Amino acid sequence: MSTSPPSFDALMPKDMAVKAENVGIAKAGLGAYRMFALAILAGAFIAMGANYATTVWAGLGKIVVNAGKDVAFTTGFPYGLQRLLGGIVFSTGLIMVVVGGSELFTGNCLIPMAWADKKVTTSAMLRNWVIVYIGNFVGSVLTAYLVFLGKQHTFGGGAVGVAALNIGIAKNSLGFIQCVTLAIFCNALVCMAVWLCFSARSTTDKIVSIIPPISAFVACGFEHCVANMYFIPSAIFIKTLDPTYFATVSAGLKDGGAALTWGTFLYNNLLPATIGNIIGGALMVGGMYWFIYLRPSWSGTAGGGMPLTSQQKK
Repeated sequence: MSTSPPSFDALMPKDMAVKAENVGIAKAGLGAYRMFALAILAGAFIAMGANYATTVWAGLGKIVVNAGKDVAFTTGFPYGLQRLLGGIVFSTGLIMVVVGGSELFTGNCLIPMAWADKKVTTSAMLRNWVIVYIGNFVGSVLTAYLVFLGKQHTFGGGAVGVAALNIGIAKNSLGFIQCVTLAIFCNALVCMAVWLCFSARSTTDKIVSIIPPISAFVACGFEHCVANMYFIPSAIFIKTLDPTYFATVSAGLKDGGAALTWGTFLYNNLLPATIGNIIGGALMVGGMYWFIYLRPSWSGTAGGGMPLTSQQKK
């Protein structure tokens, strides 16, 4: 009996939609402890991508004075090139999430594709979102604290710390609606990166699919709630737990770093970023692809097609 040879062609969009739905069903059905542990990993992975970007950005934009000395590694790169470099290296975080396997809240905003097809209940979807969101927060903030303990903010003559502080201040200074809007675009791009990975046949395919949309959202200055669970706490830890260092650089910060508080973080950034991320992922990407490929047709027949074969799932 002959068997079909393995295919190396990427899945087509309709098959990608069925695969996305099946992945959503599997994610919603994970046990709570495994889900939470995988979410902590994802938070740590995104945090390391954010830390990587912070390090690359350190000193690129201008000469920063610390205790009367010019900080090393100041190059005066144009703004766009700074953002591009940071975006490319930040992509490392989602590559680790997707290839390594973990649970990321923003990527899980595609679970509504299975929910809309009535294959995942509302309670199961919300259960996943809540557990994963909390796990991402734990992983990101814990990573920020451990990086602080390593005194990485003092590297480069203090340039890394100044970059971290400026990032946190800029994010906490956004208006509520501005942050929501920036977050909508962000998670549309993140979920597109995840969506493109559903067509992939290899690790290389996934990496190539992830870098362009992720580097785009970072370069454009969009807001990712899980990344901000690292960026802003990292700045707050530097301000509150190393006052000696902070005193040497605070004069060069906007309003002396007054925006770096936990309350401002939660209301001015995390809340609107989360709202915008849900809209961008669940509606703009998941909702549109469900409508196009999975919804019942106007005649009342099923629109999702047949489940993926074992070969397609690989």
